[in-house]
Amino acid sequence: MSRSRVRHRASPGVARGKRFTVIASEFNRPLAVALARGAVRALVRHGASPARIRTVWVPGAFELPVVAARLVDRPPRPDAVIAVGVLIRGETSQYEVIAHAVAQGLGHVAVTSRVPVTFGVVVARTRAQARARCGGARGNRGEEAALAALSVLSLFRRAGR
Repeated sequence: MSRSRVRHRASPGVARGKRFTVIASEFNRPLAVALARGAVRALVRHGASPARIRTVWVPGAFELPVVAARLVDRPPRPDAVIAVGVLIRGETSQYEVIAHAVAQGLGHVAVTSRVPVTFGVVVARTRAQARARCGGARGNRGEEAALAALSVLSLFRRAGR
């Protein structure tokens, strides 16, 4: 059962026959694994075939946009990309700079490719806050990002794309 606080409007069966790519950051891997699993579970729950869901691991969150750009440009082209990762504040504000760059980069890929690319990257001040958003008390941002992708695909379908 989803603990998502976000309301999504995915049409029934919207995931059937579609290809999905989950791109996950290796940094903070145990938490990122929980996000990737949440995304895959949500896609399968909404009719996606596990055989049509590809998971790709990248070194860190900063690499998510460039890999997304490459994957949406080559066959087999995914119908949607779900990017997941975990950024936790350290002694400096570097995590904020990376979070901003990743969000802008993923948004750019989505707009230029016209493929939904969703942001399932947890940006937290503490490891406890991150855990709470990776399947804990605050839900699973990977699942929420997958549901957002399905909602966009539903919107495209209703709009006749």
